[in-house]
Amino acid sequence: MNSVDDDLALWVRRYHPAPESAVRLVCFPHAGGSASFYHPMSAAFSPGAEVITLQYPGRQDRRHEHCVTDIAELADRITGRLLRLDEKPTLFFGHSMGAVLAFETAWRLERKGTGAAPRALVASGRRAPSAHRTETVHRRDDDGIIAELRLLNGTAQGVLGDEEILRMALPAIRGDYEAIERYRCDEERRVRCPVTALTGDADPRTTLDEAAAWERHTEGAFRLEVLPGGHFFLTGQQVAVTSLISRELGKL
Repeated sequence: MNSVDDDLALWVRRYHPAPESAVRLVCFPHAGGSASFYHPMSAAFSPGAEVITLQYPGRQDRRHEHCVTDIAELADRITGRLLRLDEKPTLFFGHSMGAVLAFETAWRLERKGTGAAPRALVASGRRAPSAHRTETVHRRDDDGIIAELRLLNGTAQGVLGDEEILRMALPAIRGDYEAIERYRCDEERRVRCPVTALTGDADPRTTLDEAAAWERHTEGAFRLEVLPGGHFFLTGQQVAVTSLISRELGKL
């Protein structure tokens, strides 16, 4: 492999390679999350779809790299890597912070007029880009951040109970929270592709109105799907989420 291939491999993970598949699913992890979070989703769609999961700097095998604490910069970097892939009909799926990154990356790819731009976007567990709240989790001490993780129930209890692993993960979690809490988006920013917003009916960080506000950010069709659960409703609604994504892939 050359240096370009090595760099791409840092960002792009294929747990179940399916190079001959006709469609592609690109998955964007949540704040503090890693590519491996989507391993079950990769298994579910392979070999019918090529599933790519993104690995941001500062976690797991990239933990020695500095986190990117700016959404625009991170979206720029991801855009550059996705442009190196061969073009095929693509769906973006992002959860929480990943939903915003998927939106910003889609917007950048569309502006470039490239076939790498997604044909659809599924934004999960996140209020619309312009639905701003003032939040300062990244400024809390470690115990304060851990309290937020427990509230959202998105971190495995084994990790929360293992201080050594948790201390290794906290810099990435704090860095991601800084990025998403500093993020601002104009209400006029829109993607051309259709958007489906998924939200949990008991999510403490996204109201139904805030999820519905994703409609303002697309020139295409919009649909809101409400599922039982909190912020990480998708872990308990895997069948429903997989079915929805499968339907969207079938439309590409």
